[in-house]
Amino acid sequence: MKNTLFEFLGRYISLSEEEKIAIEALDLFHSFKKGTVLLKEGQHSVNEYFVLEGSIRTYYIKDGEEKTTEFYTEMEALTPACVHTNSASEYYIACVEDCILLVSDRSMEAEIFEKFPKFQPLCRVLTEQLIIDKQRSFDNFKISTPEQRYLDMLQNRPGLLQRVPQHQLASYLGITPQSLSRLRARISEKKQLLPLLS
Repeated sequence: MKNTLFEFLGRYISLSEEEKIAIEALDLFHSFKKGTVLLKEGQHSVNEYFVLEGSIRTYYIKDGEEKTTEFYTEMEALTPACVHTNSASEYYIACVEDCILLVSDRSMEAEIFEKFPKFQPLCRVLTEQLIIDKQRSFDNFKISTPEQRYLDMLQNRPGLLQRVPQHQLASYLGITPQSLSRLRARISEKKQLLPLLS
């Protein structure tokens, strides 16, 4: 998995063998089983996550029901809001699949930046891209119908359909699992009719 990370970083910066060895020595790579809860509502945390393999999700529990707000898959980063605010978390983070995650904190980042200053601009670029992506995702969610959200997911994140349980997908789309089943059936029917109409 280290090679996967280095390949990803190599898209932005070149790494010397010394730098690779220094990163490996930080003990950032951790494996987690499917279902592992990384953070609970009410807990404090300093951990930041980068997904190397698998997927994690953020969710709230409202009136006894889980409300999924986001999924993070390979090469995506998540810094819980409570890390920045130094307060208790308002939501949960859990592994949807078996995961290999890069887990770091501010002190580790400071150590890396001090030893290798080239990582600072890289982190800034990645953070800016993450903010843009999440803002776009949030805006699209607010102005679209459940069907449009589903079609958008099919186009931009098709892998989620095979990797995420239907009830979590439905929650993410803001509908019930039954509504998601009907939606999928309706879209499938439309696709089958298209060749007949052309």
